[in-house]
Amino acid sequence: MLAFLALILFSFGNLVAVSSLNDEGVALRSFKEYLKEDPEGSLNNWNYSDETPCSWNGITCKDQRVVSVSIPKKKLSGFLSPSLGSLSELRHLNLRNNMLFGTLPSELSKAQGLQSLVLYGNSFAGTLPFEIGNLQYLQTLDFSQNFFNGSLPESLIQCKRLRNLELSHNNFSGSLPNGFGKNLVSLEKLDLSFNDFSGSIPGDLGYLSHLQGTVDLSHNIFNGSIPASLGNLPEKVYIDLTYNKLSGPIPQNGALINRGPTAFIGNPGLCGPPLKNLCSSDSEASSPSSIPYLPSNYPPQGGGKVSGRGLSKGAIIAIIVGDLIGICVIGLLFSYCYSRICHCGKKKDEDGYGFEKGGKGRKDCLCFTKGESETLSENVEQYDLVPLDAQVAFDLDELLKASAFVLGKSGIGIVYKVVLEDGLTLAVRRLGEGGSQRFKEFQTEVEAIGKLRHPNIVTLRAYYWSVDEKLLIYDFIPNGNLATAIHGKPGMVTFTPLSWSTRLKIMKGVAKGIVYLHEYSPKKYVHGDLKPSNILLGHDMEPKISDFGLGRLANIAGGSPTLQSNRVASENPQRGQQSSSASEAATFTSASSFGSYYQAPEAFKVVKPSQKWDVYSYGMILLEMLTGRTPLVQVGNSEMDLVHWMQLCIEEKKPVSDVLDPNLAQDADREEEMIAVLKIAMACTQTSPERRPSMRHVLDALERLQVSSH
Repeated sequence: MLAFLALILFSFGNLVAVSSLNDEGVALRSFKEYLKEDPEGSLNNWNYSDETPCSWNGITCKDQRVVSVSIPKKKLSGFLSPSLGSLSELRHLNLRNNMLFGTLPSELSKAQGLQSLVLYGNSFAGTLPFEIGNLQYLQTLDFSQNFFNGSLPESLIQCKRLRNLELSHNNFSGSLPNGFGKNLVSLEKLDLSFNDFSGSIPGDLGYLSHLQGTVDLSHNIFNGSIPASLGNLPEKVYIDLTYNKLSGPIPQNGALINRGPTAFIGNPGLCGPPLKNLCSSDSEASSPSSIPYLPSNYPPQGGGKVSGRGLSKGAIIAIIVGDLIGICVIGLLFSYCYSRICHCGKKKDEDGYGFEKGGKGRKDCLCFTKGESETLSENVEQYDLVPLDAQVAFDLDELLKASAFVLGKSGIGIVYKVVLEDGLTLAVRRLGEGGSQRFKEFQTEVEAIGKLRHPNIVTLRAYYWSVDEKLLIYDFIPNGNLATAIHGKPGMVTFTPLSWSTRLKIMKGVAKGIVYLHEYSPKKYVHGDLKPSNILLGHDMEPKISDFGLGRLANIAGGSPTLQSNRVASENPQRGQQSSSASEAATFTSASSFGSYYQAPEAFKVVKPSQKWDVYSYGMILLEMLTGRTPLVQVGNSEMDLVHWMQLCIEEKKPVSDVLDPNLAQDADREEEMIAVLKIAMACTQTSPERRPSMRHVLDALERLQVSSH
């Protein structure tokens, strides 16, 4: 009887506990019960004994109502509970980078106030429910890197407030819904890459006038012609159509003009500029948009006959003769330039390099030496251009004939922007001219570099070695470097300061690149010379780290490296080995003169580099981006480095507005985020390396910051 009474009392206690939790708490408990695993115990404090779930991990409330469920990167495994749809005030659901699976429950659409739905990096499958169109306040939909399949529901176009639609790396198929472009006119980011979308590209995509960065339709099976209306997109938008089944002439208007061939490769049926394969006359006639610069009254009326206003026979002959003379002149120029190539090793310019300069030296005939090593040393083998990427489609001869623009010069040589005849743009760094006995060592180092692939690290595509010439060929990065983006440069007519959102994006991208080097690269590399001047900025301001291990490569090549970090043991095999690329603005800005200030204090005392060196350098970069100041700060009549200046400001309790870059005043509503990043920066720049966090912890802190800001 006593045991029975105790059981009744225990059950009654449980009922009281359950009844004390409100309906939203019960719904979230159902979410937890649908999970199979929670290895990190992220939901351990989700208790029935609480009155509301507002104190639970990952839950944010407003007026005691749940408005956000954010539990990213916690290795949660299981199904997604339909009960989340009963959270009537839910605005943000973020479950990215977990191990959730199953289908997307249609009941989720009952939370009609949802503004962001982020399920990136899970294992969801099945089709999207038609009810998703009920989420008419949705602004961000990110289902990338899952296993969703089937066509997009027609109802998706009812989500007219959508600004970010990211569906890459799934198994979606079929055509895009009718009215996709006309209805989703608020889109700022569109990524449909790596799916099986088919059919023609909708012509109404030209209505998406708010798009930014890259519109990525690559790696699908879209067919038919490229609609000329895509030219109506903002001119700064990069349109990636690679690896589809598109055909016909490439329109030459608006945002499609002056795009390099890399935007169209993998579509054998495409023709016309900027590709090498010319269009047939039939296809050209059927697509007027592929003929960009003809006046509106062309061709002349009258069935193609030459009227009285047409060209006379004599004029036509004169044009032909003029063309022949022009071709001869061009041939002579190429012959002269090639002769310079053959004599570069004998007659060099004042910089000691075989480039024939003209004007201010901005545009040059690219005169690399070729073949001379055979006469200089019978024991050294002559090597051709060695590709490190299967997509390299150019050879040494094409490189030799290309136009070159000087981007920057340092003690490790000159970096050039090189434009091939087909429009492909590369960055070429010339190293030293000695080191004839160390080819195998150079080959081992440079081919290890070529295997590294990460979106935030500059990619090495090919290299060339001879006794007289050592070349490293990289992707060309178009938007300059971070030093210029922060401070501008002398002579810059207009300077647009980076917004806080862009700075935060760059901070996070650089952190991802360093984490890759530290944890996922084959030898867990150390960069050792991280600074703003070797962080380049891509099309959408995505950061790309360069100058990785350049000192060691230059040493092997016989150059005389003069990097600020030459106190680092360049011969240490644990040293990072990614070399640099170049950008359209000079990579070597005045900021590089502050290189030593980015080095950790212990780098002056010890030989073997450690990953904590990179952490210190990264912290310095954060301080520079936060304050807008150079690493050396003028204080009265004296100077101090940026770290000590920041410590002084903290000790003197100066207002935050006195510390932050004045250009960030427009983002004053995000001051809390800036202060959080400032704390991260100060942790990274601790004098003792043991007290600095790892780059993995830094990246996790930044990602949590971005999640909370949403």
